[in-house]
Amino acid sequence: MYSIPESFESKRLLIRAPIWNDGIKVNEAVKESKEELRPWMPWAKNIPTVEESEVSIRRSRLQFLERSDLRLLLFLKGTDELVGSSGLLRIDWQARKFEIGYWVRTSYANQGYITEEVEAISSFAINELQANRIEIRCDDRNERSARVAERLGISLEGTTLRNEKCDVDGSLRNTMIFSKFEEWNFSKTVDSTNG
Repeated sequence: MYSIPESFESKRLLIRAPIWNDGIKVNEAVKESKEELRPWMPWAKNIPTVEESEVSIRRSRLQFLERSDLRLLLFLKGTDELVGSSGLLRIDWQARKFEIGYWVRTSYANQGYITEEVEAISSFAINELQANRIEIRCDDRNERSARVAERLGISLEGTTLRNEKCDVDGSLRNTMIFSKFEEWNFSKTVDSTNG
């Protein structure tokens, strides 16, 4: 089992694993943000109840402990104000590949929080988890999500997955894939006495 910190910080955010009773905070943020989330997040089509949000948080907590999915919640430092949700998804531990997903609460949109947290999570994945590849995937119509990757210099590999999924209305959509590779200096891990 990998040792993974429960939380870390960026300039303005506490980024932490979900814990029991976070469901109510997530539910409030989703309700506030439903119009912005619905075009991109299939799970936002029907707003969950507080109980359903708590079930989701508890499932995410278990997945975090299993290291199968590392959902992370974003809080303003020094407060219990939820800014959004993110995490490292679709993990391949053998290849050290992680996908970063994210959404921001409407009242915190357009303030740079998502760019800040993606940068912090990328750094965390590289430095703490020895990530070899980090991906951001988004609908090719989701310009705001794509701009986050572009601002951070995460390269567009292309709209390589055409008609890959159905959007929330059932229409086929294309997926853009942005990626960042970490070049490791493997000579550091070689014992110099072995030649």
